[in-house]
Amino acid sequence: MDTMKDYLVRGTAWGGKLRVFAVRTTELTGELCRRHNTLPTATAAFGRTAAVGAMMGAMLKGEEKLTIQVKGDGPIGQIVVDANAKGEVRGYVDHPDVHLASNNLGKLDVAGAVGRTGHIHIIKDLGMKEPYRGSIPIISGELGEDFTYYFATSEQTPSAVGLGVLVDTDGSVLQAGGFIVQLMPGLSDDEITRLEQVLAGMPPVTALLDQGESPEELLRFVVGDDLQVHETMPITFVCKCSLDRVEKTLISMGEAELQRIIEEDGKAQVECHFCNEVYTFDRPRLEILLEQAKPKPMH
Repeated sequence: MDTMKDYLVRGTAWGGKLRVFAVRTTELTGELCRRHNTLPTATAAFGRTAAVGAMMGAMLKGEEKLTIQVKGDGPIGQIVVDANAKGEVRGYVDHPDVHLASNNLGKLDVAGAVGRTGHIHIIKDLGMKEPYRGSIPIISGELGEDFTYYFATSEQTPSAVGLGVLVDTDGSVLQAGGFIVQLMPGLSDDEITRLEQVLAGMPPVTALLDQGESPEELLRFVVGDDLQVHETMPITFVCKCSLDRVEKTLISMGEAELQRIIEEDGKAQVECHFCNEVYTFDRPRLEILLEQAKPKPMH
């Protein structure tokens, strides 16, 4: 893998007793923030959610996908991230123009933006009739601790989640990424203690990425040299919106609503929440869609 590109590593460590994921999402976070014009605190909250989304996507298979909704009582409102098993991620935040004073550690105040009460919802589309839904209360708003809590309670997998986004003085994204270490059955008390000590003394994720450390090296920092990498894959921003999909949505609004838009506005603009792409429809195009929206005569 190109060491400067965004990519994800999935593997095991300590003889299979740890399942590990790490990701660099610098370009992805930069793309999300450019599309949504986020200010630094919003960028950090959005970027952390996108990093954990990319790693949770890698836990899925085939065509499975998931949506993360972070709904706290802070000024950013809702953070939504979609991810799948192919490393494709997209997302949006309700209020991208959130920037707060630094917290007492001199860091971007992600918890202040997200809020310290509310819920995180995880919706997984596993190809079944009903999607899987998991939900946890927000416990810190910093997000790393919140997702650690999610894995322990909703998925019964004790885990450690580290997330970080480093934003430059001009608002651009310098580094973003994270790791998830999951404890499998069979770990001894000594091994658990050793892991806890390493995690407690570990520098922030962004400090390691800023030194040029790769996702593999992030994991070695936690687990030592006993790391087996099973897969690496690129992480990319991909939005599923298209002209065709937007047209189908307009047609599904029905004949009366399309007729009203044509008469009152003579045009329509539809903006994709996830990528801010704007689709514009003039009157002739709307009239074609109106014909398609009319009920077909029964023979």
